[in-house]
Amino acid sequence: MTKRGCGSPEHTLHRRLFLQGGMAATASSVASFSGLFSIPAFAANAKASGKKVILLWLCGAPSQFETWDPKSGTETGGPFRSIPTALPGVHVSELMPRCATIMDKLAVIRSMKTGPSEHFQGIDALTRGDTPRPPFTRPILGSVIAEQLGDLDSPVPQFVLLDPCPEGNEFKSFKAGNWAGWLGAEYGPIRAGGDYSIPNLDKLETISDLDHEDRETLRQFLSRKYENDRRSEAAASYNAAFNRVRGLMSCAPLFDLEQLPKADRERYGRGAFSQHALQARHLIENGSTFVMVANGMPWDNHVFQHEMHQMLVPELDNVLYQLVTDLKDRDMLDDTLVIAMGEFGRTPWLNEARGRDHYPNAWSLAMAGGGIRGGVVHGATDSLGVEVVDGVADHRNLFSTIFSALGIDPHHEYELPGLPTFHRVEGKAVAIKELLV
Repeated sequence: MTKRGCGSPEHTLHRRLFLQGGMAATASSVASFSGLFSIPAFAANAKASGKKVILLWLCGAPSQFETWDPKSGTETGGPFRSIPTALPGVHVSELMPRCATIMDKLAVIRSMKTGPSEHFQGIDALTRGDTPRPPFTRPILGSVIAEQLGDLDSPVPQFVLLDPCPEGNEFKSFKAGNWAGWLGAEYGPIRAGGDYSIPNLDKLETISDLDHEDRETLRQFLSRKYENDRRSEAAASYNAAFNRVRGLMSCAPLFDLEQLPKADRERYGRGAFSQHALQARHLIENGSTFVMVANGMPWDNHVFQHEMHQMLVPELDNVLYQLVTDLKDRDMLDDTLVIAMGEFGRTPWLNEARGRDHYPNAWSLAMAGGGIRGGVVHGATDSLGVEVVDGVADHRNLFSTIFSALGIDPHHEYELPGLPTFHRVEGKAVAIKELLV
């Protein structure tokens, strides 16, 4: 299977050259992330323009009625008003006043219609782009983006999962599975946040930098020889994981929330989701390609829907506003795709516990930047939000749109000798052209 980068001539920095350059530039560069940028070749490589993705995964599934598709004044609309936005004639929930001011930079799909109605299956379809086909494991979106646009030679992890709250129903089971599928372990995520930290990264003081590098060179040689001689996939996965962990030794400070500017942390808010959204921006700025921010399953509001969303939606509103505004101010928005979505929507009706249940038949999500046209609201639901009446889109159309926006062929056939035929997007599903720049 051919592994492809993004095709940029700047992605020519080999790991060995990085290590050699690091030793020549400064003895501390391997142990300090700031030291990396004293190496001109690495600095240019890390800062090179290329498409990036931040996925705000709203696990549990937010309600479209209290966010992007309000039905104020109807029997399904709930107690919250709708408010006008920067787009004439377009309204969002009153719980999202900040996003209302930047709707000219956002693209909203109000006409998602997907199949799975349970969390595990919905998460699978909306993060991998298709429903399961056992026994084969389709790679998750972050792994595909890392494989296509990332740079494995960079010590900065290309796919990062920031997950401060690992507990949570089916999502916890999902996260224990195989993320990268047939792409291989080197395209799986580095996981941080909450109980998932990056410990034990400091080398012993009794080992000199030169000895440290000599030992690593010998380890690489012997490990690679074993891998090649035995044609061992297990050894290949181990070597990939070891190299990624070793790269983390040089950029561990990127994962320290305390090192982020206090003013930025206050702007984003002190909640775990808010802080990790800021950290996602920081990682993208410093060389990561795909960062997924999750937070357990707080959106699964089968009980007291309106009270729970009254707390959750304002946080999302502020995070999206700060993130999109920061990326715009840093001239990064055109190259950074921001996606905010869950695995389905919520029912138009309330249950006996005053909650909204799972509803894949008509729901909404939002995107911005990275090849997506701002100021577009695609599709529509009927007056009560029960059915899609215009522009229906499913998970395949969504993934085709995402890949197209990033300059990736959505219908590419994976090269999997001896296995059935798979494509990045199955069924020749088309992108939503209205959303593409």
